[in-house]
Amino acid sequence: MTGTPVAKLAPAGGTNSWPRTGLVLPGGGARAAYQVGVLKAIARMMPPKSPTPFSVISGTSAGAINAASLAAHADRFRGAVRALEAVWANFTSDKVYQTSSGAMLRSGLHWLAALTLGGMGVMNPPSLLNNSPLRRLLAGQIPFERIQQNIDRGYLHAASVTVSSYHTGRCISFFQGHPELSRWQRARREGQRGELGLDHLMASAAVPLIFPATRIGDAHYGDGAVRQLTPLSPAIHLGASRLLVIAVRDEQGSSPDKANGSDRNPSVGEIAGYLLDTLFMDGLYSDLERVTRINLLLELIEPERLSGPVAQLSRVETLLMLPSEDIRDIAEEYAHELPRPVRLLLKGAGAYGKGGRQLISYLLFEKGFTRALIRLGFKDAMERRDHILALLRGEPMEAMDAPAEVAGDLSGAFRVLADGQFAETDSAAHRPVAAPDIRKKA
Repeated sequence: MTGTPVAKLAPAGGTNSWPRTGLVLPGGGARAAYQVGVLKAIARMMPPKSPTPFSVISGTSAGAINAASLAAHADRFRGAVRALEAVWANFTSDKVYQTSSGAMLRSGLHWLAALTLGGMGVMNPPSLLNNSPLRRLLAGQIPFERIQQNIDRGYLHAASVTVSSYHTGRCISFFQGHPELSRWQRARREGQRGELGLDHLMASAAVPLIFPATRIGDAHYGDGAVRQLTPLSPAIHLGASRLLVIAVRDEQGSSPDKANGSDRNPSVGEIAGYLLDTLFMDGLYSDLERVTRINLLLELIEPERLSGPVAQLSRVETLLMLPSEDIRDIAEEYAHELPRPVRLLLKGAGAYGKGGRQLISYLLFEKGFTRALIRLGFKDAMERRDHILALLRGEPMEAMDAPAEVAGDLSGAFRVLADGQFAETDSAAHRPVAAPDIRKKA
């Protein structure tokens, strides 16, 4: 299993015809440990001392932390993954946010005073938890200056970290990369060139209300997933034509939790977990569906018939890695590892038991849980070894792997009609709906 060679990386200048492979790491709080397990398996597939097989690396929230670490060590992929594993396999919550009884008490009293007095006489609390320990941890772990060195030496084409601007309401992808890359601007989102640093990571991982916003320049930024409706976009804008996406939600195990009765109102903790799940994952699945539809369209239309802005479309091959087990079940098994003050806080919010395990799975920065996710990610990736190597080698790939709710009927989403037109298919009833003659219009 070890030492299996993969495709040689394309030069950073991008002057060749080889496909450039990108890595997309969405957010997911403590669940991002699963990404480390997948990366560990990929490192096992490669020769020792190999550089990163991903010339474009894009991350959001906790995924941004993993992305920045990989970019800073792009010259030695195995070493980069070992460094990530050393952190994630030994995590404790107090390395991410203050967990002492005093800190929990101060936070609770601060919020109580602000709510009771309407903000009079006290400074409004910026967040529920104080994540200053995470800043100290990242400052000692990631040599940000090496990102540019790896770009200059050709090991890396670009890296990006996505944040949300509280000033403009836009999704901003800060990127550092080859000089040929240009900034981009689309509806409510844009890419800005800049030297990535600690503040970008703290902003990208600043989950609203839970962690405080981070100031960069003259504006404040928060978790990149808040406004990121197109998580694949940064990697594509930065030149990737093939993507490995490591998501952190098990679709097959996503049936609603059966709480203590269907007529019981959901607790604050349950709602918070639901919102985090929506925040981190729903945009990704919408974007995967969009990419799949574009790929299907391009397969049905001859390139010479494309004109105008549509002529710039190109196929993006995507391999999606998902946990093979329900992460909420794993979180429930290790929930007792949370510090007692945090457990009390979560119990007060109704986040314990079956209904609240969704929220716990995002906040459970404890080594029992993170090690279990690393093992799961490693196992899942090794089971899909052939698919991963095909992607990294630039070999032809089959249709995009996707969870049922994304890909379920996309294989039949477009149906070629007898007269050469094609119709979009109603995925529920499998019957064609309005079928404009797109070929003739093109």
